[in-house]
Amino acid sequence: MFIFSIVLQSLLLAYYLFSGTAKVVGAKYWADIFAHLGLSRGFRVLTGFVQLAGAAALLAGYWYGWATAWAGVWLGITMLAACLVHLKARDSFGQTAPALVFAVLNIVILTINWSDLPDLF
Repeated sequence: MFIFSIVLQSLLLAYYLFSGTAKVVGAKYWADIFAHLGLSRGFRVLTGFVQLAGAAALLAGYWYGWATAWAGVWLGITMLAACLVHLKARDSFGQTAPALVFAVLNIVILTINWSDLPDLF
């Protein structure tokens, strides 16, 4: 399970690093999607920074397992919110599916690393 977790963590890190950077710099692809969804430029940039923070947590997770678990929480919530925005915009399943897939992958990485979360209570 450890190897699967590291591979999934690495793939998610690469995706969020790329996607977050593209949102922050205003890549046309993301600018068009956020415009279609009725979301502002500022929200696109904020979303990019949220994803970059998640990528940083995934990177830290190579040394601190709890960081990977918290990245799963942070990015999982972000992607579930993205699903809701797509549903609100009445997007097709094909347009909503990537956010749903990444939400599930973040839940998987959280589940694998659940035992590394510190006791909050």
